Amino acid sequence: MQFSDFALSEPILRAVHRHWEDGRLRPPDPERLLLAKAKREDVSLAGKPAGRGDAAPGRRKLRVLVLSPTRELAAQIHESFETYGKFTGFRSAVVFGGVNINRQITELGRGVDILVATPGRLLDLLGQRALTLSDLTVFVLDEADRMLDMGFIHDVRKIAALVPKVRQTLFFSATMPDDIRALSKNILTNPVEVAVTPVASTAETIDQRMYFVEKADKRHLLVSVLKDENIERALVFTRTKHGANRVVEHLEKLGITAAAIHGNKSQNARERALDGFKASQIRVLVATDIAARGIDIDGLAFVVNYELPNIPESYVHRIGRTGRAGASGRAISFCEAEERPYLRDIEKLIRRKIDVIAEHPYPSPLGIPSGIPGSDRRAAEAFARTAAASDPDARPPREFGGRGRGGNQGRSGTGPRPGARSGVGGRPEARPIGGRPIAAAPAGSPARPARPNGASPNVPVAPGARPVTSNHPRGHRGGGGPRGPSAR
Repeated sequence: MQFSDFALSEPILRAVHRHWEDGRLRPPDPERLLLAKAKREDVSLAGKPAGRGDAAPGRRKLRVLVLSPTRELAAQIHESFETYGKFTGFRSAVVFGGVNINRQITELGRGVDILVATPGRLLDLLGQRALTLSDLTVFVLDEADRMLDMGFIHDVRKIAALVPKVRQTLFFSATMPDDIRALSKNILTNPVEVAVTPVASTAETIDQRMYFVEKADKRHLLVSVLKDENIERALVFTRTKHGANRVVEHLEKLGITAAAIHGNKSQNARERALDGFKASQIRVLVATDIAARGIDIDGLAFVVNYELPNIPESYVHRIGRTGRAGASGRAISFCEAEERPYLRDIEKLIRRKIDVIAEHPYPSPLGIPSGIPGSDRRAAEAFARTAAASDPDARPPREFGGRGRGGNQGRSGTGPRPGARSGVGGRPEARPIGGRPIAAAPAGSPARPARPNGASPNVPVAPGARPVTSNHPRGHRGGGGPRGPSAR
Protein backbone atom coordinates (compact mmCIF):
# COMPACT_ATOMS: atom_id res chain seq x y z
CA MET A 1 0.00 0.00 0.00
CA GLN A 2 1.23 3.46 -0.93
CA PHE A 3 0.78 6.73 0.95
CA SER A 4 -0.74 8.10 -2.22
CA ASP A 5 -3.67 5.72 -1.69
CA PHE A 6 -4.90 7.99 1.10
CA ALA A 7 -6.58 11.38 0.85
CA LEU A 8 -3.49 13.33 1.87
CA SER A 9 -2.75 16.80 0.59
CA GLU A 10 0.02 17.32 -1.95
CA PRO A 11 2.40 19.13 0.47
CA ILE A 12 2.24 16.24 2.91
CA LEU A 13 2.71 13.64 0.19
CA ARG A 14 5.75 15.51 -1.04
CA ALA A 15 7.28 15.44 2.44
CA VAL A 16 6.39 11.76 2.88
CA HIS A 17 8.05 10.78 -0.38
CA ARG A 18 11.11 12.77 0.55
CA HIS A 19 11.29 11.02 3.92
CA TRP A 20 10.46 7.55 2.58
CA GLU A 21 12.16 7.04 -0.75
CA ASP A 22 9.67 4.46 -2.03
CA GLY A 23 6.65 6.14 -0.45
CA ARG A 24 5.50 2.96 1.30
CA LEU A 25 3.71 2.95 4.65
CA ARG A 26 5.88 1.70 7.52
CA PRO A 27 4.73 0.18 9.78
CA PRO A 28 1.49 -0.58 7.94
CA ASP A 29 -1.14 -1.71 10.43
CA PRO A 30 -1.82 1.14 12.94
CA GLU A 31 -1.53 4.01 10.47
CA ARG A 32 -3.48 2.16 7.80
CA LEU A 33 -6.44 1.56 10.11
CA LEU A 34 -6.37 5.07 11.52
CA LEU A 35 -6.20 6.82 8.18
CA ALA A 36 -8.72 4.52 6.56
CA LYS A 37 -11.37 4.95 9.26
CA ALA A 38 -10.87 8.60 10.14
CA LYS A 39 -12.81 11.25 8.25
CA ARG A 40 -11.11 13.08 5.43
CA GLU A 41 -10.85 16.33 7.38
CA ASP A 42 -9.02 14.37 10.07
CA VAL A 43 -6.06 13.82 7.80
CA SER A 44 -6.14 16.85 5.54
CA LEU A 45 -5.69 19.57 8.16
CA ALA A 46 -2.32 20.58 6.77
CA GLY A 47 -3.79 21.47 3.39
CA LYS A 48 -4.67 25.02 4.49
CA PRO A 49 -1.66 27.16 5.36
CA ALA A 50 -1.92 29.66 8.17
CA GLY A 51 -2.47 33.30 7.31
CA ARG A 52 -5.28 32.54 4.88
CA GLY A 53 -9.02 32.39 5.26
CA ASP A 54 -10.11 33.43 8.74
CA ALA A 55 -6.56 33.92 10.05
CA ALA A 56 -5.63 37.56 10.62
CA PRO A 57 -2.72 38.81 8.47
CA GLY A 58 0.58 38.75 10.30
CA ARG A 59 -0.83 36.96 13.32
CA ARG A 60 -1.24 33.20 13.43
CA LYS A 61 -3.92 31.64 15.56
CA LEU A 62 -3.47 28.41 17.48
CA ARG A 63 -5.53 25.82 15.64
CA VAL A 64 -4.17 22.46 16.81
CA LEU A 65 -3.21 21.45 20.36
CA VAL A 66 -1.51 18.11 21.11
CA LEU A 67 -1.08 17.08 24.74
CA SER A 68 1.69 14.62 25.57
CA PRO A 69 2.64 13.14 28.98
CA THR A 70 6.44 13.35 28.64
CA ARG A 71 8.98 15.80 27.29
CA GLU A 72 10.61 13.20 25.06
CA LEU A 73 7.35 12.21 23.42
CA ALA A 74 6.35 15.85 22.99
CA ALA A 75 9.67 16.60 21.28
CA GLN A 76 9.29 13.62 18.94
CA ILE A 77 5.72 14.57 18.01
CA HIS A 78 6.90 18.07 17.22
CA GLU A 79 9.73 16.61 15.12
CA SER A 80 7.15 14.69 13.08
CA PHE A 81 5.17 17.89 12.49
CA GLU A 82 8.37 19.56 11.30
CA THR A 83 9.23 16.62 9.02
CA TYR A 84 5.87 16.00 7.36
CA GLY A 85 4.58 19.56 7.47
CA LYS A 86 7.65 21.31 6.06
CA PHE A 87 5.87 22.21 2.78
CA THR A 88 2.52 23.22 4.28
CA GLY A 89 3.41 26.67 5.58
CA PHE A 90 2.22 25.85 9.09
CA ARG A 91 4.31 26.91 12.06
CA SER A 92 4.57 24.50 14.99
CA ALA A 93 6.11 24.73 18.46
CA VAL A 94 6.68 22.50 21.46
CA VAL A 95 6.55 23.54 25.14
CA PHE A 96 7.36 21.52 28.26
CA GLY A 97 8.79 22.02 31.70
CA GLY A 98 12.42 21.95 32.73
CA VAL A 99 13.46 24.79 30.41
CA ASN A 100 13.20 28.58 30.44
CA ILE A 101 9.54 29.59 30.12
CA ASN A 102 10.39 33.11 28.87
CA ARG A 103 11.78 31.76 25.60
CA GLN A 104 8.60 29.78 25.10
CA ILE A 105 6.49 32.88 25.76
CA THR A 106 8.52 34.77 23.15
CA GLU A 107 8.05 32.02 20.56
CA LEU A 108 4.31 31.82 21.20
CA GLY A 109 4.12 35.62 20.87
CA ARG A 110 5.15 35.31 17.22
CA GLY A 111 2.12 33.10 16.62
CA VAL A 112 1.90 29.35 15.99
CA ASP A 113 -0.62 27.13 14.24
CA ILE A 114 0.22 23.85 15.97
CA LEU A 115 1.33 23.45 19.58
CA VAL A 116 2.62 20.27 21.24
CA ALA A 117 2.68 20.59 25.03
CA THR A 118 2.87 18.78 28.32
CA PRO A 119 -0.10 19.55 30.61
CA GLY A 120 1.79 21.28 33.43
CA ARG A 121 3.69 23.73 31.26
CA LEU A 122 0.61 24.49 29.18
CA LEU A 123 -1.32 25.48 32.31
CA ASP A 124 1.59 27.70 33.38
CA LEU A 125 1.50 29.48 30.01
CA LEU A 126 -2.26 29.85 30.14
CA GLY A 127 -1.96 31.30 33.63
CA GLN A 128 0.46 33.91 32.30
CA ARG A 129 -1.85 34.60 29.34
CA ALA A 130 0.89 33.71 26.90
CA LEU A 131 -1.66 32.03 24.60
CA THR A 132 -5.37 31.45 24.16
CA LEU A 133 -7.31 28.34 23.17
CA SER A 134 -10.36 30.22 21.87
CA ASP A 135 -9.51 29.59 18.18
CA LEU A 136 -8.68 25.91 18.62
CA THR A 137 -10.24 23.56 16.06
CA VAL A 138 -8.39 20.29 16.76
CA PHE A 139 -7.61 18.88 20.22
CA VAL A 140 -5.35 15.79 20.43
CA LEU A 141 -4.78 13.84 23.64
CA ASP A 142 -1.93 11.36 23.23
CA GLU A 143 -1.10 8.52 25.65
CA ALA A 144 -4.14 9.23 27.81
CA ASP A 145 -3.56 6.22 30.06
CA ARG A 146 0.00 7.37 30.75
CA MET A 147 -1.44 10.77 31.71
CA LEU A 148 -3.53 8.94 34.29
CA ASP A 149 -0.54 7.00 35.63
CA MET A 150 1.52 10.18 36.00
CA GLY A 151 -1.23 12.07 37.81
CA PHE A 152 -2.00 14.50 34.97
CA ILE A 153 -5.64 13.54 34.64
CA HIS A 154 -6.88 16.57 36.62
CA ASP A 155 -4.75 18.92 34.50
CA VAL A 156 -6.19 17.34 31.37
CA ARG A 157 -9.72 17.97 32.61
CA LYS A 158 -8.86 21.63 33.27
CA ILE A 159 -7.47 22.04 29.76
CA ALA A 160 -10.41 20.22 28.15
CA ALA A 161 -12.77 22.67 29.87
CA LEU A 162 -10.92 25.62 28.26
CA VAL A 163 -11.05 24.48 24.63
CA PRO A 164 -14.03 25.43 22.41
CA LYS A 165 -17.04 23.13 22.51
CA VAL A 166 -17.10 22.91 18.73
CA ARG A 167 -13.90 21.15 17.83
CA GLN A 168 -12.48 17.91 16.54
CA THR A 169 -10.97 15.68 19.23
CA LEU A 170 -8.54 12.80 18.74
CA PHE A 171 -8.05 10.59 21.78
CA PHE A 172 -5.20 8.05 21.85
CA SER A 173 -4.74 5.49 24.61
CA ALA A 174 -2.98 2.13 24.71
CA THR A 175 -5.34 0.89 27.45
CA MET A 176 -8.80 1.95 28.54
CA PRO A 177 -9.15 1.83 32.35
CA ASP A 178 -12.38 3.12 33.88
CA ASP A 179 -11.05 6.63 34.56
CA ILE A 180 -9.84 7.02 30.99
CA ARG A 181 -13.10 5.70 29.56
CA ALA A 182 -15.00 8.19 31.72
CA LEU A 183 -12.74 11.00 30.50
CA SER A 184 -13.29 9.99 26.87
CA LYS A 185 -17.07 10.20 27.35
CA ASN A 186 -16.70 13.72 28.72
CA ILE A 187 -14.53 15.16 25.95
CA LEU A 188 -15.69 13.10 22.93
CA THR A 189 -19.00 13.30 21.09
CA ASN A 190 -20.17 10.23 19.17
CA PRO A 191 -16.60 9.08 18.59
CA VAL A 192 -15.50 6.62 15.93
CA GLU A 193 -13.37 4.02 17.70
CA VAL A 194 -10.32 2.73 15.87
CA ALA A 195 -8.70 -0.33 17.47
CA VAL A 196 -5.27 -1.45 16.37
CA THR A 197 -3.03 -4.16 17.82
CA PRO A 198 -4.15 -4.78 21.43
CA VAL A 199 -1.78 -3.92 24.25
CA ALA A 200 -1.59 -7.57 25.28
CA SER A 201 0.21 -8.54 22.09
CA THR A 202 3.93 -8.34 21.45
CA ALA A 203 5.60 -8.26 18.06
CA GLU A 204 6.49 -11.69 16.72
CA THR A 205 9.82 -10.28 15.55
CA ILE A 206 10.97 -9.76 19.18
CA ASP A 207 12.94 -12.59 20.75
CA GLN A 208 11.98 -12.56 24.45
CA ARG A 209 14.15 -14.24 27.09
CA MET A 210 14.07 -14.39 30.90
CA TYR A 211 16.99 -14.70 33.36
CA PHE A 212 16.33 -15.72 36.96
CA VAL A 213 18.91 -13.93 39.08
CA GLU A 214 19.21 -12.58 42.60
CA LYS A 215 18.96 -8.84 43.11
CA ALA A 216 22.59 -8.37 44.15
CA ASP A 217 23.81 -10.10 40.98
CA LYS A 218 21.74 -8.19 38.43
CA ARG A 219 24.39 -5.57 37.70
CA HIS A 220 27.05 -8.26 37.24
CA LEU A 221 24.77 -10.22 34.91
CA LEU A 222 24.11 -7.05 32.90
CA VAL A 223 27.84 -6.53 32.41
CA SER A 224 28.18 -10.18 31.37
CA VAL A 225 25.40 -9.78 28.80
CA LEU A 226 26.91 -6.57 27.42
CA LYS A 227 30.19 -8.37 26.67
CA ASP A 228 28.47 -9.58 23.53
CA GLU A 229 30.05 -7.42 20.82
CA ASN A 230 26.96 -7.80 18.65
CA ILE A 231 25.07 -5.55 21.09
CA GLU A 232 25.93 -2.14 19.70
CA ARG A 233 23.31 -0.28 21.78
CA ALA A 234 21.07 -1.36 24.63
CA LEU A 235 18.07 0.33 26.21
CA VAL A 236 17.80 -0.69 29.88
CA PHE A 237 14.67 -0.13 31.97
CA THR A 238 14.47 0.25 35.75
CA ARG A 239 11.51 0.96 38.02
CA THR A 240 13.07 3.86 39.93
CA LYS A 241 15.17 6.92 39.20
CA HIS A 242 17.77 6.05 41.82
CA GLY A 243 18.00 2.55 40.42
CA ALA A 244 18.75 3.98 36.98
CA ASN A 245 21.51 6.16 38.41
CA ARG A 246 23.09 3.21 40.22
CA VAL A 247 23.15 1.11 37.06
CA VAL A 248 24.83 3.94 35.12
CA GLU A 249 27.44 4.44 37.84
CA HIS A 250 28.33 0.74 37.83
CA LEU A 251 28.63 0.57 34.04
CA GLU A 252 30.76 3.69 33.82
CA LYS A 253 33.17 2.32 36.44
CA LEU A 254 33.76 -0.61 34.08
CA GLY A 255 34.34 1.61 31.07
CA ILE A 256 30.91 1.14 29.43
CA THR A 257 29.47 4.42 28.17
CA ALA A 258 26.04 4.90 29.74
CA ALA A 259 23.55 7.63 30.60
CA ALA A 260 20.28 7.82 32.51
CA ILE A 261 17.08 9.49 31.44
CA HIS A 262 14.30 10.12 33.97
CA GLY A 263 12.26 12.86 35.62
CA ASN A 264 15.02 14.09 37.94
CA LYS A 265 17.31 14.92 35.02
CA SER A 266 17.26 18.39 33.51
CA GLN A 267 15.86 18.72 30.03
CA ASN A 268 19.28 19.50 28.59
CA ALA A 269 20.73 16.37 30.23
CA ARG A 270 17.89 14.23 28.90
CA GLU A 271 18.30 15.60 25.39
CA ARG A 272 22.06 15.06 25.46
CA ALA A 273 21.61 11.49 26.65
CA LEU A 274 19.00 10.67 24.02
CA ASP A 275 20.93 12.35 21.19
CA GLY A 276 24.15 10.60 22.22
CA PHE A 277 22.36 7.25 22.26
CA LYS A 278 20.81 7.81 18.85
CA ALA A 279 24.24 8.75 17.47
CA SER A 280 25.79 5.59 19.05
CA GLN A 281 28.07 7.76 21.20
CA ILE A 282 26.44 6.22 24.28
CA ARG A 283 26.15 2.45 24.29
CA VAL A 284 23.66 1.99 27.14
CA LEU A 285 20.69 4.23 27.88
CA VAL A 286 18.98 3.54 31.23
CA ALA A 287 15.39 4.81 31.49
CA THR A 288 12.38 4.60 33.77
CA ASP A 289 8.86 3.69 32.68
CA ILE A 290 7.94 7.36 32.33
CA ALA A 291 10.18 7.51 29.27
CA ALA A 292 9.24 4.05 27.99
CA ARG A 293 6.62 5.24 25.51
CA GLY A 294 8.46 8.42 24.59
CA ILE A 295 11.58 6.81 23.16
CA ASP A 296 11.53 6.03 19.46
CA ILE A 297 14.95 5.09 18.14
CA ASP A 298 15.50 3.74 14.66
CA GLY A 299 17.37 0.46 14.49
CA LEU A 300 17.27 -0.30 18.23
CA ALA A 301 17.77 -4.05 18.48
CA PHE A 302 18.25 -4.72 22.18
CA VAL A 303 16.13 -3.96 25.26
CA VAL A 304 16.83 -5.06 28.84
CA ASN A 305 14.28 -5.15 31.66
CA TYR A 306 16.76 -4.76 34.50
CA GLU A 307 13.77 -4.72 36.84
CA LEU A 308 10.42 -6.17 35.86
CA PRO A 309 7.61 -3.60 35.85
CA ASN A 310 4.85 -4.00 38.43
CA ILE A 311 2.32 -2.99 35.74
CA PRO A 312 2.21 -5.77 33.11
CA GLU A 313 1.23 -3.40 30.29
CA SER A 314 4.48 -1.54 30.84
CA TYR A 315 6.38 -4.67 29.81
CA VAL A 316 4.69 -4.56 26.40
CA HIS A 317 5.53 -0.88 25.99
CA ARG A 318 9.13 -1.41 27.09
CA ILE A 319 9.99 -4.21 24.69
CA GLY A 320 8.02 -2.40 21.99
CA ARG A 321 10.98 -0.02 21.65
CA THR A 322 12.66 -2.76 19.60
CA GLY A 323 11.38 -4.88 16.72
CA ARG A 324 9.69 -1.87 15.14
CA ALA A 325 8.56 -1.59 11.51
CA GLY A 326 9.05 -5.31 10.90
CA ALA A 327 12.67 -5.37 12.11
CA SER A 328 13.92 -8.07 14.46
CA GLY A 329 14.80 -7.34 18.07
CA ARG A 330 15.81 -8.93 21.36
CA ALA A 331 14.29 -8.29 24.78
CA ILE A 332 15.78 -9.89 27.87
CA SER A 333 14.49 -9.56 31.43
CA PHE A 334 16.07 -10.11 34.84
CA CYS A 335 13.73 -11.61 37.43
CA GLU A 336 14.55 -11.81 41.11
CA ALA A 337 12.56 -13.78 43.69
CA GLU A 338 10.35 -10.83 44.70
CA GLU A 339 9.46 -10.18 41.06
CA ARG A 340 8.04 -13.62 40.35
CA PRO A 341 4.43 -12.35 40.83
CA TYR A 342 5.12 -9.61 38.26
CA LEU A 343 6.30 -12.26 35.80
CA ARG A 344 3.11 -14.26 36.26
CA ASP A 345 1.03 -11.15 35.55
CA ILE A 346 3.08 -10.38 32.44
CA GLU A 347 2.77 -13.89 31.02
CA LYS A 348 -0.94 -13.86 31.75
CA LEU A 349 -1.31 -10.58 29.85
CA ILE A 350 0.68 -11.59 26.77
CA ARG A 351 -0.76 -15.14 26.89
CA ARG A 352 2.57 -16.90 26.47
CA LYS A 353 5.48 -18.23 28.48
CA ILE A 354 8.74 -16.35 28.15
CA ASP A 355 11.71 -18.58 27.33
CA VAL A 356 14.08 -18.95 30.27
CA ILE A 357 17.87 -18.87 30.02
CA ALA A 358 18.93 -21.18 32.84
CA GLU A 359 22.64 -21.38 32.05
CA HIS A 360 24.35 -18.12 32.90
CA PRO A 361 27.07 -17.09 35.38
CA TYR A 362 24.74 -15.82 38.12
CA PRO A 363 21.71 -18.11 38.37
CA SER A 364 19.38 -17.92 41.33
CA PRO A 365 18.87 -21.36 42.92
CA LEU A 366 15.34 -20.42 43.93
CA GLY A 367 14.60 -19.06 40.48
CA ILE A 368 15.59 -21.99 38.29
CA PRO A 369 12.29 -23.63 37.40
CA SER A 370 12.00 -27.34 36.81
CA GLY A 371 11.04 -28.83 33.50
CA ILE A 372 13.03 -26.34 31.41
CA PRO A 373 15.75 -27.73 29.14
CA GLY A 374 19.16 -27.07 30.61
CA SER A 375 17.81 -26.14 34.06
CA ASP A 376 19.35 -29.09 35.90
CA ARG A 377 21.04 -27.76 39.05
CA ARG A 378 24.29 -29.62 38.54
CA ALA A 379 24.54 -28.64 34.90
CA ALA A 380 23.79 -25.01 35.68
CA GLU A 381 26.30 -24.97 38.54
CA ALA A 382 28.99 -26.47 36.32
CA PHE A 383 28.25 -23.93 33.61
CA ALA A 384 28.45 -21.05 36.08
CA ARG A 385 31.83 -22.19 37.37
CA THR A 386 33.17 -22.71 33.86
CA ALA A 387 32.03 -19.23 32.81
CA ALA A 388 33.64 -17.64 35.83
CA ALA A 389 36.91 -19.51 35.27
CA SER A 390 37.07 -18.26 31.69
CA ASP A 391 36.43 -14.67 32.78
CA PRO A 392 38.77 -13.64 35.61
CA ASP A 393 37.25 -10.14 35.78
CA ALA A 394 33.76 -11.39 36.54
CA ARG A 395 32.39 -11.62 40.05
CA PRO A 396 32.59 -15.21 41.37
CA PRO A 397 29.36 -17.05 40.61
CA ARG A 398 26.94 -17.77 43.39
CA GLU A 399 27.22 -21.17 45.07
CA PHE A 400 24.04 -23.18 44.81
CA GLY A 401 24.04 -24.49 48.38
CA GLY A 402 24.51 -21.15 50.11
CA ARG A 403 22.28 -18.54 51.59
CA GLY A 404 23.52 -15.91 49.16
CA ARG A 405 24.87 -13.24 51.52
CA GLY A 406 27.27 -12.78 54.37
CA GLY A 407 30.02 -15.05 55.62
CA ASN A 408 27.78 -18.09 55.41
CA GLN A 409 27.53 -17.95 51.62
CA GLY A 410 28.12 -21.30 50.03
CA ARG A 411 27.95 -23.27 53.29
CA SER A 412 25.42 -25.93 53.97
CA GLY A 413 24.21 -27.59 57.16
CA THR A 414 22.98 -26.15 60.38
CA GLY A 415 26.08 -25.96 62.57
CA PRO A 416 27.50 -22.76 64.02
CA ARG A 417 29.73 -20.49 62.00
CA PRO A 418 33.48 -21.00 62.32
CA GLY A 419 34.83 -19.14 65.34
CA ALA A 420 31.38 -18.40 66.75
CA ARG A 421 30.98 -18.51 70.49
CA SER A 422 28.27 -20.58 72.09
CA GLY A 423 24.90 -19.25 73.04
CA VAL A 424 22.26 -17.29 71.22
CA GLY A 425 23.57 -16.28 67.77
CA GLY A 426 27.22 -16.79 68.83
CA ARG A 427 26.92 -14.42 71.83
CA PRO A 428 27.88 -15.51 75.39
CA GLU A 429 25.22 -17.33 77.34
CA ALA A 430 22.54 -15.21 78.98
CA ARG A 431 22.78 -14.44 82.69
CA PRO A 432 20.24 -13.32 85.23
CA ILE A 433 20.51 -9.86 86.68
CA GLY A 434 23.52 -9.81 88.95
CA GLY A 435 23.66 -13.63 89.03
CA ARG A 436 25.94 -16.35 87.86
CA PRO A 437 26.05 -17.69 84.30
CA ILE A 438 23.19 -20.07 83.71
CA ALA A 439 25.27 -22.27 81.47
CA ALA A 440 28.99 -22.67 81.57
CA ALA A 441 30.95 -21.50 78.56
CA PRO A 442 32.63 -24.19 76.46
CA ALA A 443 36.19 -25.12 77.31
CA GLY A 444 38.70 -22.75 75.87
CA SER A 445 36.34 -19.77 75.57
CA PRO A 446 36.82 -16.89 78.02
CA ALA A 447 34.09 -16.46 80.59
CA ARG A 448 32.63 -13.04 81.16
CA PRO A 449 32.62 -11.88 84.77
CA ALA A 450 29.25 -11.50 86.46
CA ARG A 451 27.88 -7.99 86.56
CA PRO A 452 27.22 -6.42 89.94
CA ASN A 453 23.68 -5.95 91.16
CA GLY A 454 21.95 -3.07 89.49
CA ALA A 455 24.15 -3.16 86.38
CA SER A 456 22.54 -3.54 82.98
CA PRO A 457 23.06 -7.14 81.82
CA ASN A 458 23.67 -8.27 78.26
CA VAL A 459 20.37 -10.09 78.05
CA PRO A 460 18.03 -9.65 81.06
CA VAL A 461 16.16 -12.76 82.13
CA ALA A 462 14.35 -13.83 85.27
CA PRO A 463 16.20 -16.04 87.78
CA GLY A 464 15.81 -19.69 86.92
CA ALA A 465 15.20 -19.06 83.23
CA ARG A 466 17.06 -21.11 80.71
CA PRO A 467 18.62 -19.88 77.47
CA VAL A 468 17.17 -20.57 74.09
CA THR A 469 19.27 -22.87 71.98
CA SER A 470 19.18 -22.89 68.19
CA ASN A 471 20.72 -24.92 65.42
CA HIS A 472 20.35 -22.03 63.01
CA PRO A 473 23.79 -21.07 61.60
CA ARG A 474 23.18 -17.52 62.76
CA GLY A 475 21.56 -18.46 66.04
CA HIS A 476 18.06 -17.64 67.17
CA ARG A 477 16.45 -15.43 64.48
CA GLY A 478 13.28 -14.51 66.36
CA GLY A 479 14.88 -11.80 68.49
CA GLY A 480 14.01 -10.97 72.03
CA GLY A 481 16.54 -13.19 73.84
CA PRO A 482 15.87 -16.20 76.10
CA ARG A 483 12.43 -17.06 77.31
CA GLY A 484 11.43 -17.36 80.98
CA PRO A 485 8.94 -19.81 82.44
CA SER A 486 6.04 -17.47 81.75
CA ALA A 487 6.94 -17.32 78.05
CA ARG A 488 6.63 -21.04 77.48
